[in-house]
Amino acid sequence: MATSGAVTFSPDVGEIVEEAYERAGLQMVSGYDLRTARRSIDLILMEWANRGINLWCVSEYTQPLTSGLGSYTASNQSPNVAVSILEAVLRTNPGNVSTQSDYDLSRISRNTFLSIPSKLAKGRPTQIYVDRQQGEIKLNLWPVPNDSDQQLVYTYIRRMQDSGPGGTYDSDVPDRFWPALVAGLAYNIALKNPKASQRVPLLKQIYDEQFQYAAEEDREKSPFRLFPGGYN
Repeated sequence: MATSGAVTFSPDVGEIVEEAYERAGLQMVSGYDLRTARRSIDLILMEWANRGINLWCVSEYTQPLTSGLGSYTASNQSPNVAVSILEAVLRTNPGNVSTQSDYDLSRISRNTFLSIPSKLAKGRPTQIYVDRQQGEIKLNLWPVPNDSDQQLVYTYIRRMQDSGPGGTYDSDVPDRFWPALVAGLAYNIALKNPKASQRVPLLKQIYDEQFQYAAEEDREKSPFRLFPGGYN
């Protein structure tokens, strides 16, 4: 039996929309149909961001520090816009093979940060307050860095990219999430169209199942070993 030998299947946004309309038992007949579907895709991606960590959106950023400056803005240059900070370390003597070291930064709450009486005190930073504002994230270090030969290295979740105009762009999701995206879009299209109202419960069930499958696959897998001997 001969196979294609190809692994190039990669539907663009337009093809995802077409498939979703077909599942909803509808036809895409106007430019508005495409626009409303693209809007639904963008809202679905925002919904996924609220559900938890999506591994393909995790990135790392290195922020050079300035002596005497304790507040920095997290990565906000499109397309690498930070929406959440996962972990942060202070790196001293960066680039020096012999002396470079990373130190964990303790994450503190707004109340704890506000209660610090000497916010301008200098030293090696040991704490970080992540201030999630509308449109940007402020990273506040304490004590304030006393050495410019230091870096703030953090992992963050970036915002998923928009679907884009025209339907010709690829979606900003890995292939394991394509079925969930199509299923979620079909469900949302049916919600907005009375002609497909009878399909809503089934499409919702399929969407939930497909997202669960993808989310279970989208996780870190660490190896483990089982040793004989039982429990003592």
